[in-house]
Amino acid sequence: MAALNRRIGESAMGVSGTERAKTAAGLGTAAAVAPAPERILAQAQRVFAALGYEGASMRQIADAAGVPVALVSYHFGSKAGLYRAVFYGRAPTIVEQRLAGLAIAMSEADLDRRLELIVKALVMPMLRLRARDNDPSFGRLVALETMDSSSEERGIIRELFDPVARRFLDALASAMPDRSPRDVRWAYQFMLGAMVFVMADTGRIARLSDGLCSPDDGEAAIAHMVSFLTAGIRAGTPVLLPGAVKAASARRWTSKVPKRKKA
Repeated sequence: MAALNRRIGESAMGVSGTERAKTAAGLGTAAAVAPAPERILAQAQRVFAALGYEGASMRQIADAAGVPVALVSYHFGSKAGLYRAVFYGRAPTIVEQRLAGLAIAMSEADLDRRLELIVKALVMPMLRLRARDNDPSFGRLVALETMDSSSEERGIIRELFDPVARRFLDALASAMPDRSPRDVRWAYQFMLGAMVFVMADTGRIARLSDGLCSPDDGEAAIAHMVSFLTAGIRAGTPVLLPGAVKAASARRWTSKVPKRKKA
């Protein structure tokens, strides 16, 4: 699979026609007989994940899928249409799995256990998808879109993931009734940050861990991330640095000082 990903990546970067033919031949029997729209979507996911939305072209995707560019346009209209189709083809399953996990979490009366299940419901679908498919491209694509400065214009994250994110925020608040809304929202943002980093990994995790850690080991990644994030959230409200405490005290003091009337 790794060799296949390299060949597809080389095709996306614009290798020779001979190499493109080899890439197409290397896709395997199952991919070769798949309907053209499915092949296009599968290779679009990988090309977009490798090059980003702006860096990828319709021709690169067509070459990777072994089809004419006109056929890509026929099925998906434009690059924007194809890009959205990739997300709308994969994201609903992730959302459904998250909601199913969230329903289980909300049925738990013990709030400590509920918090752990909420964290697990968020991170498990994406990390397990990467490990199951032995293909990190969709996770990387979601990570890229999350961090892309143009993502708000496309609205994909807002449309597909924000509604379920709101559900998770409400669930976190129910598991931490003593925390402020700001604490709950920061906790969720850091959960997302850890998950996106692992989803987008291109080998650095294995390199820095000397091969001991890998996002492709889905169960280990899930177990460590859930344990780490749950412990971090349970740690409570952060202790403010001395400067921040002094500034907060000054704001409270000045707010209590009555204003002088004008002469």
